[in-house]
Amino acid sequence: MPTLVNYSGDDEIYSGGSFYTNPSDLGRLYSIVSNVDVYSPACKRARISAPFLFESSGFEQNMRPSIEVLPDECLFEIFRRVPEGKERSSCASVSKKWLMLLSSIRRSEFCNSNPVAEEENETAAPVCNDVEMVSCEDNGEVESDGYLTRSLEGKKATDMRLAAIAVGTSSRGGLGKLLIRGSNSVRGVTNRGLSAIARGCPSLRALSLWNVPFVGDEGLFEIAKECHLLEKLDLSNCPSISNKGLIAIAENCPNLSSLNIESCSKIGNEGLQAIGKLCPRLHSISIKDCPLLGDHGVSSLLSSASSVLTRVKLQGLNITDFSLAVIGHYGKAVTNLSLSVLQHVSERGFWVMGNAQGLQKLMSLTITSCRGITDVSLEAIAKGSLNLKQMCLRKCCFVSDNGLVAFAKAAGSLESLQLEECNRITQSGIVGALSNCGTKLKALSLVKCMGIKDMALGMPVPSPCSYLRYLSIRNCPGFGSASLAVVGKLCPQLQHVDLSGLCGITDSGILPLLESCEAGLVKVNLSGCMSLTDEVVSALARLHGGTLELLNLDGCRKITDASLVAIAENCLFLSDLDLSKCAVTDSGIAVMSSAEQLNLQVLSLSGCSEVSNKSLPCLKKMGRTLVGLNLQKCSSISSSTVELLVESLWRCDILS
Repeated sequence: MPTLVNYSGDDEIYSGGSFYTNPSDLGRLYSIVSNVDVYSPACKRARISAPFLFESSGFEQNMRPSIEVLPDECLFEIFRRVPEGKERSSCASVSKKWLMLLSSIRRSEFCNSNPVAEEENETAAPVCNDVEMVSCEDNGEVESDGYLTRSLEGKKATDMRLAAIAVGTSSRGGLGKLLIRGSNSVRGVTNRGLSAIARGCPSLRALSLWNVPFVGDEGLFEIAKECHLLEKLDLSNCPSISNKGLIAIAENCPNLSSLNIESCSKIGNEGLQAIGKLCPRLHSISIKDCPLLGDHGVSSLLSSASSVLTRVKLQGLNITDFSLAVIGHYGKAVTNLSLSVLQHVSERGFWVMGNAQGLQKLMSLTITSCRGITDVSLEAIAKGSLNLKQMCLRKCCFVSDNGLVAFAKAAGSLESLQLEECNRITQSGIVGALSNCGTKLKALSLVKCMGIKDMALGMPVPSPCSYLRYLSIRNCPGFGSASLAVVGKLCPQLQHVDLSGLCGITDSGILPLLESCEAGLVKVNLSGCMSLTDEVVSALARLHGGTLELLNLDGCRKITDASLVAIAENCLFLSDLDLSKCAVTDSGIAVMSSAEQLNLQVLSLSGCSEVSNKSLPCLKKMGRTLVGLNLQKCSSISSSTVELLVESLWRCDILS
């Protein structure tokens, strides 16, 4: 029989006595050996064992009558023969020691188990004693892309739980996606936990590590060594991971298609170079706030992976005009490009990127807080990106009306334009862009553009933008009734209107817009428009009641029951109504509940102090179609009424 324990001490130490003084203990050892062919592998792995005590008088044995007296080498040989599923999970349930030992065994080291799977093996046995085996509910288990997904957040993210996942998912086809967000402050995730995942889950395809300071290159080495099917890697705020870990991934994971690196202070150009050279299937790259990454790494990546790279996001990097020139020249397959907070890129860099004529497939472009975006560079980008459909400019303080109009003229395929905190854009620029955007612009969004001032247009209204369907003007304090009236005449085919936060508009400004919309409004958001009255809602219901599906009047304090009467009489398809902080009462709720054609699914009455317990029967009646009801901060509705509603409207989610 192969040697069970190889001990190199003197023979005299045994003194002729039995190794086990208790015959029953010896019987246990014989029973184990008779069923398991235990041997010592040629290259042993380091293990912490030795349940024996060395004293000056000789060799003294721990007298516990337990299998725990066996060294880890023996347990290793026993465990690797245990069939996967319930049996293996049961072993992991015995103690933390057994769990960690099981999780340290690579999947390839397990002996072939019985191929006939039993139904009971589909569910891992619960862990007792002091081991936390994470259940599906604890892990946030979901099915994603056809494979098993686990998510650990905050205090639940520990090495012990990762070990439990590695053991518990082996009988269910293996783990496909793992997300670790945050780390336990006392027993946080380390390389040991990630190594357990690597050894037990070779089928892992997606790994996301957020804010795990104790995981370093060693853990990533194990992932690279064992998980060759890895396709997606997300590293965010991992200060211990360096170029070495990223290079190991590049060398061993040729299927890598998506890489996200954020706030990793030790990752630099070398790691990105390796990714570009060794990952031929990479199609998405996102890099943010990595101080060691510069032109050398970014340009090497883009020039190497240019054939398939379709999505590129660069934010807060120390790159210059050179990197943008490389993007413009080699980005022939890029369809989505996002550039943010590139302080060292000048106007010349963006101009060269546009004129290089390499971004012919670019469809979506987002530029945020880049000083290099000016009127000249913006026009060059439009001329060099003939298929550009979506454009978003945020905090671009050097773009003026002239640049916006020139861009609108050159971007013939543009379908969506979003401007946020571009404070040099005025009403003239908006009108000019709408009248020169061509026939494809469908959506316009303006957010916090402080340069827009409310004034009547001093010239004839230009030709309308007949294709615009979506108009969003949010939190632009200078945008008033006069500006809105002009935009309304320019856009007769609007279906979605969002004017939230425009405190300055009145009935006289929005009524022309409502009257000029020929296609029929479907979604209207007027939240925060405190000056609007019942006249607007009545006109909206009368003119667009046959198409209106969503209406948000949150914070419109002048809206009363008269508006609810108009809604009840005219709105046939309205499913989502927000009346938060409006001046509606029980009478208005009663009118809506009696409207047979009204089939609301979501109703918000948050902050409606005039709605009281008297509305209970009406709300119950409306509950036949409701799936969401918000009664938060309704001071006149008691908790007992809410409880009755919860019992009656069992299909409806009620917030109170």
